[in-house]
Amino acid sequence: MTDFSAEYQQLLDSVPAPANARISETVVAYEHDGQPMEGFAVHDEAVAGPKAAVLVVHDWTGLREYPKARAHMLARLGYYAFCVDVYGTGRRFDNPQDAGAEAGKYYGDLELLRARVRAAYDEAVKSPAVDRDRIAVMGYCFGGSAALEFARTGAPLKGTVSFHGRLVTHEPADVAAITGSVLVLTGGADPVVPDSAVAAFQDELRTRDDLDWQVTTYAGAEHGYTIPGEVYHPTADRRSWRQFTDFLAEVL
Repeated sequence: MTDFSAEYQQLLDSVPAPANARISETVVAYEHDGQPMEGFAVHDEAVAGPKAAVLVVHDWTGLREYPKARAHMLARLGYYAFCVDVYGTGRRFDNPQDAGAEAGKYYGDLELLRARVRAAYDEAVKSPAVDRDRIAVMGYCFGGSAALEFARTGAPLKGTVSFHGRLVTHEPADVAAITGSVLVLTGGADPVVPDSAVAAFQDELRTRDDLDWQVTTYAGAEHGYTIPGEVYHPTADRRSWRQFTDFLAEVL
């Protein structure tokens, strides 16, 4: 079992584990186009039958401790959580410049970004613990953008959630294939996603009259407001997590 650092353990402990929980975690090796990938799956074996699944996409530093802690939080709520590995086995970055350069490769090739999430989706649904008819995707920062891009492929999702993700718009609009509902949780003081970007993204969503979507902005929250560190905003984190879990309960 992962031994989380104090800041992430505190985050995890905000979701109490059920008394009879049997949390299981597994490192999952898979591939995309010859590139070895290393996902991370967590679920509660005490919950009987196939479970609703949530794909968790990491921020620009790669599949490190933070998304794994969030996956454990979801497992305590009864979901099967699968952490996506966009970058490939061993590609994790401490330096923001290196992380930005790596993320930039995928922002510059959105088809590749979509395909990497698809590879994780295809791996996750192989598990007999997953209910293939109840799947959502979510992500943080870079991962939020990746989740939204994957939704645009028409993947059979019940829901898509972005936490402080970059909101990429497309010309012409590219939302026709989205299935399920969309929830965007963004910071009101995010210099990476200013009000103009939020408005442009909403305008693209509005091109689908039948699309169920919601955008929530949290006052004072900066980019990365859910991640413990310099810009962590506990109020926005707490409120956005509650909104996220309410959303999952509704769509899954």
